[in-house]
Amino acid sequence: MNGKRQMILLNEITKLNTKQAGWEPYAWYKEMRDNSPVYYDAEQDVWNVFLYDHVKRVLFDHELFSNKKQRSLIPIPDRLESRSNVNLVDPPDHRKRRALLSQAFTPRSLKEWEPRIQGIVDELIANMEGFLTIDIVEKLAIPLPVTVIADLLGVPSQDRHLIKGWSDILFLPYNTEAYADIDRRKGIAMKEFVEYLYPIVLKKRQHPEDDIISDLTKAELEGERLTDEEVVMSAIGLLGAGNETTTTLLSNIFYSILYDGPNVYQQLKADLSLVPNAVEEVLRFRFPASMDRRVAQDTNVFGPQMKEGQAIVAWIGAANRDESQFANADIFDIHRSGNQRHLAFGAGPHFCLGAPLARMEANMALASFVKRFAGIHRVEAFDVGEHLTESIAGQSLTSLPIGLQT
Repeated sequence: MNGKRQMILLNEITKLNTKQAGWEPYAWYKEMRDNSPVYYDAEQDVWNVFLYDHVKRVLFDHELFSNKKQRSLIPIPDRLESRSNVNLVDPPDHRKRRALLSQAFTPRSLKEWEPRIQGIVDELIANMEGFLTIDIVEKLAIPLPVTVIADLLGVPSQDRHLIKGWSDILFLPYNTEAYADIDRRKGIAMKEFVEYLYPIVLKKRQHPEDDIISDLTKAELEGERLTDEEVVMSAIGLLGAGNETTTTLLSNIFYSILYDGPNVYQQLKADLSLVPNAVEEVLRFRFPASMDRRVAQDTNVFGPQMKEGQAIVAWIGAANRDESQFANADIFDIHRSGNQRHLAFGAGPHFCLGAPLARMEANMALASFVKRFAGIHRVEAFDVGEHLTESIAGQSLTSLPIGLQT
């Protein structure tokens, strides 16, 4: 793993020092949009942008804001510097690498995956039968994404608890106090993850099946097959990215329905066609993600002079509440038109490869749940501050109890 100087520590920029403040950073976002839309953090030599148009420009314009970087919000393990990694390059190399991973997805279009995913959703919802109260994070938000991505990749489903454990550690954000300990844990998790996947990749290369790892063993980049290690690292990237963010999305959907919008559940119950727009509104309203880039050349495109080599953070969660793009942006409205213009999945060449899969899982899970249960209600004495953990997307729910009406 790389050294401490290579990390960008968001909590030292926001100074939001409690879990509750990290869970609801929206007042701080508004203050920054209104008063410091282009903000320079001198301690870490990091620029920050908060307005929708600025964030979108940073994500789209790879000539000014490059993804080839030495510093990041998430650690950059040396072994990810392989041809299979799509995250640390710009076009045109990026197009080639992304096309390679896309090859792994195309043989089974989402339409073909649908029955497999629906079967997993149905089984998880069946396991909620007979309970008056459930923890929706434990029962749905955690198991669904990791089971789906393990199934599609061709990893044994009984090992999903291992995959979830490694992914959680690899996606832990750094902080100053526990830096060395977090770094050590990440190194161990990466080593164990690689050692677990290696024999699976070798087996799939000899006996391909109908799954993504098999496809990666057959895929070619510039006339060459990926090495075993490149297939392993690609699989780790997909397994990690494919479950952390979707777990957050699913957890946030149920939190928003219960706490952000009155009567939303009954509106969905009355009209299931509202489900996709409700999912987009959660992505817009409650997904405080950020992405970083390296300033690729001296520029004053946002006013102040930025120097080549400096880091810049695009605050996506702030952009998604920008009133210039979304009227009454701080209101959760599942009927909002145009809310799919949110930037929760990024934008431009690095738009999230797994976004269609995450959307499908969320739509299926919410629609199937709403069909099955007459209503849901808050659980008395639930204090969100006691159910949060730090994650790449800010504070994430570790549990969310909900009452069920059958």
